[in-house]
Amino acid sequence: MISPSMKHLRYFEALSRHGHFGRAAEECAVTQPALSVQIKELEALIGAPLVERGARRIHLTSLGKEFAERAQEILQAVDELGELARASRGPLMGELRIGVIPTVAPYLLPSVIKALASHYPGLDLRPREAVTAKLITALMEGRLDTAIVALPISEPMLREVPLFEEEFLLARAAADADKPVPKPDKLKEMRLLLLEEGHCFREQALSYCSMGSVTPRDLMEGSSLSTLVQMVGAGIGVTLIPEMAVEIETRSADVALARLPEPRPTRTIGMVWRRTNPLSDQFAKVAGIVRKVGLERKALVGVQFKL
Repeated sequence: MISPSMKHLRYFEALSRHGHFGRAAEECAVTQPALSVQIKELEALIGAPLVERGARRIHLTSLGKEFAERAQEILQAVDELGELARASRGPLMGELRIGVIPTVAPYLLPSVIKALASHYPGLDLRPREAVTAKLITALMEGRLDTAIVALPISEPMLREVPLFEEEFLLARAAADADKPVPKPDKLKEMRLLLLEEGHCFREQALSYCSMGSVTPRDLMEGSSLSTLVQMVGAGIGVTLIPEMAVEIETRSADVALARLPEPRPTRTIGMVWRRTNPLSDQFAKVAGIVRKVGLERKALVGVQFKL
């Protein structure tokens, strides 16, 4: 009878995702030789190869691909048994793996961590910052418990809870503060600074400017909002930033902020988690705390910058 251990399954699942023994071993907190031994033991138990070993990367065999899918399902089910036990113990405690998109994390996460620590003293918060696509993949694979993202996600397996809305503000050089605020069609003619591909905020900004997937000739890209705002302060162009980023990103940049014409561009920030997670009711309470923190930060920015 074939009886792989949970260790076998976790190591193989990590290897199937990374396609590399070194990175999988690092995630599993073991040495590469130890991981390799476990994979060979698993193949011996199965009686067939699961992995094609290359010089730099590995490739799964046909059986390996199917085995990886089943292993992921088993591991997720086992994890959810643990969540079921946690849900029965009352207040949320233990490890909470929460993902946050980069255009939210620096501005909201510190206050969220403090608020959650106050409400749940036994909670071990494990935040991860990544773009939306990576967070959703991690959620679906059971490597995250919940995530704070821009909605909608429109994934049937995930529950979406809206938290709050925020506007996008125009950031331009301080010398341009008294100029009329450009309409969306005029923004197309300006040197527009946006985040690089992969960030949902980029797509939302392009949508407001009615650019769709067309990249304007004068568009420039950056890897973070901090980079974009500093470039604006240097007179290189203009950009859009979410309200919650204003306080931090304008501290050391010589920029002027303005609200855009109606209909103003906005985004909805929300929390998502797997519908099957037994901690769903607990996550709804966490979402309420995050909502309160987000609304407080929005109000603070409005008062400080008279927006």
